[in-house]
Amino acid sequence: MQEWNTFIEGDNLDMLPGLAATYGPVDLVYIDPPYNTGNDFAYRDDFRNGDAKKTRHLAWVAMMRPRLEAAREQMKDSAAIFVSIDDNEVAHLRLLMDDVFGEQNFLAQVVVNLNPKGRQLGRGFATSHEYLLVYARDARLSVLDASSTETVVEGDFPLTGADGRRYRHLPLRNTNKKFNPVTARTLHFTIWGDPESGRVATIPFEGAHEISPVFGDGRPAVWRWSRPLIDRRPDDLVCRLIKGRMGERVDVFQKDWLHEDRRKKLNTIWLAEEVGSTDTAVAELKEIVGHVFESPKPTGLIRRILGTMPADALVLDFFAGSGTTGHAVALQNAADGGSRRCISVNSAEPTREGSNSRNAGLSTVADITRARLRAVAATVGGGLSEH
Repeated sequence: MQEWNTFIEGDNLDMLPGLAATYGPVDLVYIDPPYNTGNDFAYRDDFRNGDAKKTRHLAWVAMMRPRLEAAREQMKDSAAIFVSIDDNEVAHLRLLMDDVFGEQNFLAQVVVNLNPKGRQLGRGFATSHEYLLVYARDARLSVLDASSTETVVEGDFPLTGADGRRYRHLPLRNTNKKFNPVTARTLHFTIWGDPESGRVATIPFEGAHEISPVFGDGRPAVWRWSRPLIDRRPDDLVCRLIKGRMGERVDVFQKDWLHEDRRKKLNTIWLAEEVGSTDTAVAELKEIVGHVFESPKPTGLIRRILGTMPADALVLDFFAGSGTTGHAVALQNAADGGSRRCISVNSAEPTREGSNSRNAGLSTVADITRARLRAVAATVGGGLSEH
């Protein structure tokens, strides 16, 4: 059995080329690169050939570009990449990602509420969020499913069937006005329904009303189901008398059932109560290794990302930091029986003199990543391959 986690120590710009040749093409990339906060970032690429007066933004972009380009070359055509970033560089990163991955492959800019209380230091607003920029390698071939079972709310299904299953009513009429008798001619037809019995059919029956799909203002609409589908699933439809803006009318609704594998589209705002916060991330790292990293990401955030991709995905994090991505992969595999693998790459950047990590004997950031992934292998399972 292959290890769930692989750790590679070294500069990611050196390590990225050829990863696919060794481990196979990547399905999912997640990175939390160093933010440009006005302090030096550790990746000291040679910018001497450029403008000596290059701004910090341009220097940051120049550091990121070759790494993103190298990562793109390691990805499957069906793959996706998620990048965490804050306000300092989100505008520049968006333009860079458009350039490297193509504007047409942009999927989302997610707001992540990692600090619910807001940062109280400094002037201005109490910032409580960061961002995730999400791009496909090729949006036409992407297998990313931007939905989750965790976002399904049982209370959204207020009705109960005879067998105890919960459901809700959805209009059988297509409420999107782009779909109408001109654009979807085959879905504009008459059906019959009885609001007393609830029965619906594509042919007349005793006590039935003839029903054509209409919008709320009375204009012609279309159904979401075809005639053959209505004939196959009549028990999943119900006829009801409703009060519309033009008075009472008879209409048809689908019984939309709640089931175990039900999924719901993910919103583009992710709350700390859903994915964890910086505080919870510090606590979970402290429990397994110690308080040795200032701003780790919560495993809940990465697990939500993992949930958008197949359960056998090969995951790459080439700014591995404290090792959250590898930890999340192990937790998710243990939870759902998946066979995900994670490649974590981190450099031997020295930890700060006098810091908790240095006092704990972890002299480089790579030592922190390694220590966490070793602890994950010992407590969660899945093994660890080190290079």
